[in-house]
Amino acid sequence: MRDSIEQTSADTVEEVEQFDAIIIGAGLTGLYQLYRLRQLGLTVRVFDDGAGVGGTWYWNRYPGARFDSESYTYGYSFSEDLLQEWDWKEHFSGQPENERYLNYVADKFNLRGDIQLNSPVSSAVYDDGEDCWEIHIEDGRRARARFLIAAVGVLSARYLPDFPGIDSFQGDWCHTARWPEEGMDLTGKRVGVVGTGATAIQLIPKIAEEVAHLTVFQRTPNYAAPLRNSEIDPETQQQIKASYPELFAKLKETSGGFIHDVDPRSCFEVSPEERLAKYEELWAQRGFSKWLGNFKDTLTDDAANEDYAEFVRNKIRERVHDPVVAEMLVPKDHPFGSKRIPLETNYYEAYNRDNVLLVDVKKAPIESITPKGIKTQDTEYELDVIIFATGFDAVTGSLTRIDIRGEGGQTIKDKYAGGPRNYMGLQSVGFPNLFIMPGAGAGNFTRGCEPVVEWVADCIGYLRQNEFKHISATPEAEEAWTEYVAEATANSLRTKADSWFVGANIPGKARVFLGSPDSAPVARAKRAQVAANGYEGFLLR
Repeated sequence: MRDSIEQTSADTVEEVEQFDAIIIGAGLTGLYQLYRLRQLGLTVRVFDDGAGVGGTWYWNRYPGARFDSESYTYGYSFSEDLLQEWDWKEHFSGQPENERYLNYVADKFNLRGDIQLNSPVSSAVYDDGEDCWEIHIEDGRRARARFLIAAVGVLSARYLPDFPGIDSFQGDWCHTARWPEEGMDLTGKRVGVVGTGATAIQLIPKIAEEVAHLTVFQRTPNYAAPLRNSEIDPETQQQIKASYPELFAKLKETSGGFIHDVDPRSCFEVSPEERLAKYEELWAQRGFSKWLGNFKDTLTDDAANEDYAEFVRNKIRERVHDPVVAEMLVPKDHPFGSKRIPLETNYYEAYNRDNVLLVDVKKAPIESITPKGIKTQDTEYELDVIIFATGFDAVTGSLTRIDIRGEGGQTIKDKYAGGPRNYMGLQSVGFPNLFIMPGAGAGNFTRGCEPVVEWVADCIGYLRQNEFKHISATPEAEEAWTEYVAEATANSLRTKADSWFVGANIPGKARVFLGSPDSAPVARAKRAQVAANGYEGFLLR
């Protein structure tokens, strides 16, 4: 089902490629989805706007970019050969190595022949009569397929605030998610970084060492915890490879697919001395243990959360010499863990440098970008380079930036105007044969996306085996799921912070929880039950 020719006018003949399935995105999800669908014997084409595979790990090449999940928990688990062949060099691998890994995967499984790079998808239109999708590439190419999989990423639609005068700036500027492939020479320059989220927390200590002066424009301070990264020695490497079966079995049972175990005790079941000892023990460990390995009520009970939050605040204060600057960096407006905790290396120490200045733009907002730099309500800061670490239009933005039109011409942008409306994060009513991947995975990303990819592949296999050409969520299932998400997250810790989890970082975006309220094991079990019941909640025909 590959090439067809369509007559478009008396003088023009246009080629429209035909496939069984089209995947938008050649990142972690898209590569694995391609692999699984090819195993079913389907003809598949992946379109990606980048010049290389890797998605997040292709685009986010700013200094300091790296995993916040342990490397050996983040890689694919589907191939034993791959697990044994690949050596992770660090406990938390950096972007260059991560990109190399995904290129290695693409080559090992001969995926490149079905991937078209430099191919941004501008629109996807559903053909009601044919029960298929037609996608349009920005350069004018078209392709059609029965099934469309939007593997477009959770954090891929970068957000750049509409600062007046940005085009007047006479220096260089970029968004961290579009860091130049050739890099940026910041040596001896006056640099401004706008934002202090997870990206900036990785970036700032790296560039502070080479710039003449760094001005950081902060709206909201974040809780951040030490990464404590190091190289993996050969002995540990062998131990990791030998323990992969047990490791992945454990990861399947944890809430977010991370390696860390929750302490089964309540925070206030133990003495203050025992609590402090526990906190210090966690603080000395690698990775997310400080967030996910704490007492069982740290992330659910307000008093328990505040107890640990104050411990973290004091850790920040200990590391920043200037008490005024320290208090600027101490979060006071949201609970600990209500945002994904950025992991850092020497982030707070960067503010002890003479060449680093922290500016509070909540107190004195940015008014404009000028030819010479950034003007706040208080003053103008002269800069040679501006770096916007201003985040992403998360989850839904990855979809709505593409003109996706379903039955009757309805757009996904209009459908999602008040927040996501779908069934289990997988399908939205009015958009048949479209599998929406960003809304279904969570936590440790690869551990979240692998089972969703496998479910979608099994679903498509079932449809083909039973000669169904159409699958769509039922209105009843979508309504019930949307209500469930709203009710289950109404009092959730994750909804108490102005974060991308609820779209609060994007002006005008509806404040709605953008993911699933279920833990990874619960979500996986629900999807399995739906499949076992003949894809209950979906209309098949």
